[in-house]
Amino acid sequence: MWGQRPRLSSARSAAKFFAPQSQSGSKYTESMATAARNDVPGNEARGPAEFHFPPGFQRNLLWFALRRFRPANPILLFQHLAQEYGDIAHYKIGWNHLVFLNHPDYFREVLVVQNENFIKERTVQRTKMLLGQGMITSEGVQHRSQRQVAQPAFHRQRIPEYASTIVQEAARVRDRWRPGERRDIAIDMMQLTLNVVAQTLFATDLRDEVDELASALNRIMGLYNFIVMLPAAEWLVHMRPPGLASFVRARKRIDAVVYRMIAAHRQRGSHGSSLLDLMLAASTDKTAASEQSLRDQVITIFLAGYETVANALSWTWYLLSQNPECERRFHQEIDRELQGRLPTYGDIPRLRYVEMTLAESMRLYPPAWAMGRKARTDFRLGEFLLPAKTTVLMSQFVAHRDPRFFPDPLRFDPQRFTQEAKSQRTKLTYFPFGAGVRQCIGESFAWMEGVLLLATLAQKWKLRLVPGHRVEPEPLITLRPKYGMRMQIEAREAIGQ
Repeated sequence: MWGQRPRLSSARSAAKFFAPQSQSGSKYTESMATAARNDVPGNEARGPAEFHFPPGFQRNLLWFALRRFRPANPILLFQHLAQEYGDIAHYKIGWNHLVFLNHPDYFREVLVVQNENFIKERTVQRTKMLLGQGMITSEGVQHRSQRQVAQPAFHRQRIPEYASTIVQEAARVRDRWRPGERRDIAIDMMQLTLNVVAQTLFATDLRDEVDELASALNRIMGLYNFIVMLPAAEWLVHMRPPGLASFVRARKRIDAVVYRMIAAHRQRGSHGSSLLDLMLAASTDKTAASEQSLRDQVITIFLAGYETVANALSWTWYLLSQNPECERRFHQEIDRELQGRLPTYGDIPRLRYVEMTLAESMRLYPPAWAMGRKARTDFRLGEFLLPAKTTVLMSQFVAHRDPRFFPDPLRFDPQRFTQEAKSQRTKLTYFPFGAGVRQCIGESFAWMEGVLLLATLAQKWKLRLVPGHRVEPEPLITLRPKYGMRMQIEAREAIGQ
């Protein structure tokens, strides 16, 4: 049974913000007008006159900003570019060239084929103000070394060990809920996943500090757009003007929690196989640089490990509440397969509809909603020759709603993720965890965690959106519900009783 359409922003609402260069640029097409080529010649030095740019805006994007036509949400810009120019579009911000891509062939060209020519772009680099040189922001040898240290904690043989802790944390949350109460499920999911990450990957119980950590992280998220847009924020932060002073205070609170966790772990003399044990073993000295590197890695894993899954869960509860037939099948599978007992790792292959529901939720509301790269040298994409330092942007939010690959794309339909449907779909039309050598190291962990948390909570409860509550995605570091997710808790009986 097909579900209902979620209430979503339309690409058409973006049109009023931007004046196109011309109407000759193609819109969505059945095949790429300028397919990315694999036989790319060497990037020898060329003069600017030889560069060949895709169609796009005639005016600099700053012109729109100065005339107050800048949208409040960059997703609107991306939707407009895809709608007006198709698979590839060019624009400038100041002197900087940017290219927006919207086809899996182009995604593969940048993320896989020409990966060595690209580094993380400015927006990700700006997150170093919080994350430092962690796995998300580091490059080259440093990134490979950090990934190698962390890899054993995410090995497929280790993943099952985390399942019982995940289920216990979910059962603790569901036992605190009461029928009829109204809760911000976004906050509940944040706190739940923070505890899960702390206990599974870092062998630490943060229950007494989770509120403090969540509050500080939420404060930084609220400042994200300000920090990204502020010129020279990396230097201004030391002067602590309004806004950045609040950021510094929140970062100090996060650092205090992280350093206390590291110190407690060292004091216990743990020599286990948790991710924190692996990081400590790789950090053989206690110099300031080594301690800073350890801090950066811990904070990066924390943010990536809790934030993405928490948002995926919040959007899933919302979509289930809006699609009663999908919700019925979701509950029916849980009741049939679990028979009232708590789920285990071994149940995951039988909870297929639960996993499909989560997958479809991350199609419509991908927590990692966009990604970008910056070119080291001149490069080609199809017929276009682009200069070094060009920023290349891709949006999972836009790509996952492409009607060429997902018919009737705004409809919530978990059946899109049956094994048969997935096998027939073009690669890189769906990439909620990224792609290529920098694909999320914790993807397997996240899928297991999401399925077990949903199944455990849904055994006892169903959630209903509070009437009148406004639901709107907010693209920060991740895609959050802008006004939280106020939902009413309702007890349910097993289907068939």
